[in-house]
Amino acid sequence: MNLEILGISVLWLFLFGYVIIGSIDFGAGFFNAYSVLTGRQHILTHIIQRYLSPVWEITNVFLVFFFVGTVGFFPKTAFYYGTTLLVPASIGIILLSIRGSYYAFESYGSRGHKGYSFMYGVAGLLLPAALSVVLTISEGGFISLQNGQPVLDYWGLFTSPLTWSIVVLAIAAVLYISAVFLTWYANKANDVGATNLLRKYALIWAIPLVIAVIGIMVELRRHNPDHYARMVEVWYLFVISAIMFVITVWLIWQRKNYGMALTLLVGQFAFAFFAYGVSHYPFLLYPHLTLYDSFTNKAMAIALVIAFIAGFCLLIPSLYLVLKLFLFDKDYIRGKENGHV
Repeated sequence: MNLEILGISVLWLFLFGYVIIGSIDFGAGFFNAYSVLTGRQHILTHIIQRYLSPVWEITNVFLVFFFVGTVGFFPKTAFYYGTTLLVPASIGIILLSIRGSYYAFESYGSRGHKGYSFMYGVAGLLLPAALSVVLTISEGGFISLQNGQPVLDYWGLFTSPLTWSIVVLAIAAVLYISAVFLTWYANKANDVGATNLLRKYALIWAIPLVIAVIGIMVELRRHNPDHYARMVEVWYLFVISAIMFVITVWLIWQRKNYGMALTLLVGQFAFAFFAYGVSHYPFLLYPHLTLYDSFTNKAMAIALVIAFIAGFCLLIPSLYLVLKLFLFDKDYIRGKENGHV
């Protein structure tokens, strides 16, 4: 394995971690806001808050690693994506600030405030929608070079069916992943009411997820036939992902083995996510930028790989401790503190 492939593999792994953990976080915020606005906070809020409290600070670590690593391994991405992503990135930063402010208000201000909860929930949906625009841009056709400088065609981008297909997929995936996880989490807490409600959300959002995937395949075939052809070459990975999806939905429908359903969900997105990455190889931006003409020098690449491995070795034990001390602790998950509920 050469350094270019090793570098992008490490980055893709961190991005996948962010997709899963971030989706749970974003979706939990939306479901919390929805429950507050519809008067169902007595069913969901306690379960969701017990999840969000210990993990919200960890989520963005994966995103920071990904962006820093992208510029470090592939410096030319800053040239092509830097100015063109100014608007989406600015929106993303604002949304991250709103989400961070929510925790401050919840911790030190008035708990359960509907306005704070609503802003937090909406920000959780708009953030993946804003970030997913990068995937659309990477498919080509939206960035052109004028006087040697990259220029983004905003009108073409925001009127493209591919853009909105990816945005819908991002939102549906966030809510589906989050609902499946929280169903398992509520069931582990023996909270029957929350489990039943979140189970319904998981089944509901499975439908738009399938529609969005089909829509993307149709639009990608029109927009970037070369990428579509390479996706067809790794069809078996997408088939495995689809089978895992069907089994996950069946388990949730039958109210069986939510832990296995969650495991299959992670596997489903892993196969689809890495199949997409493999089919996108070697382009970082069609047709201007590939892994090989934008890679950093060998010394920097080795230093970055070592730094990322070290960071990964620090991050995994931290996640393990959070899971062990909070999310998988029987007393904590059931809302008991010092022996009292």
